[in-house]
Amino acid sequence: MASPVIGSNTLATINGTPNANATNETRTTGAESAQDLNDRFMTLLITQMQNQDPTKPMDNSQMTAQLAQINTVSGIQELNDSLGKINDQIDAGKTLQASSLIGQGVMVPGDTVRVGKAEDGSVVATPLGAELATGADELEITITNGSGQVVHQSVEENVPAGVQSFDWPGTGLDGNPVAAGAYNVEMTAKVGGEEVSVTPLNYALVQGVTSGENGPTLDLGTSGSATLDNVRQIL
Repeated sequence: MASPVIGSNTLATINGTPNANATNETRTTGAESAQDLNDRFMTLLITQMQNQDPTKPMDNSQMTAQLAQINTVSGIQELNDSLGKINDQIDAGKTLQASSLIGQGVMVPGDTVRVGKAEDGSVVATPLGAELATGADELEITITNGSGQVVHQSVEENVPAGVQSFDWPGTGLDGNPVAAGAYNVEMTAKVGGEEVSVTPLNYALVQGVTSGENGPTLDLGTSGSATLDNVRQIL
């Protein structure tokens, strides 16, 4: 499959516009602070002492045990608070990392390839890729249009394990350029004649980043959205 030179502006045009429904989210927490818990325990202990039977006062061992419980719970809450701050710092780092991808092309799991026109008027297609757990003797790539008609079919041989990228020149079986639009990609990988697992990858342009409870999310325009974990390759 040939590798045409595609400008970033061309890929941005083919990939589509940003997702208009993307919104920023903020994280909130309702957890009590260690000081709040300590104050509540002390209030309960003092109330218990004030209302105890004068003829049967609380012995020192009971008071010591309750104070120890207060310190234990307070320490656990302080630890949770510290871990929460560490998690916030990790999330902030991930958001910063994600923001550096804005304007970059990425390969993510997906089965779509888009065809458009380059600045010189020639037909070009976005890259496509595959992720294989093991190497494959053969990787069959089939591209169909919206009606299910096959417009391209090829076989890549001796494909190594991992993430691999391929280019399709945007031409049909007759060698003529296909119409602009989105096409479906199907892949079949085989080793010794037996099928093995393969995950198709499609190109998308990162057009924004939103932050939510599960960390940063990449806005991929008409390709939807993805997390950093979904990114298999940066182009």
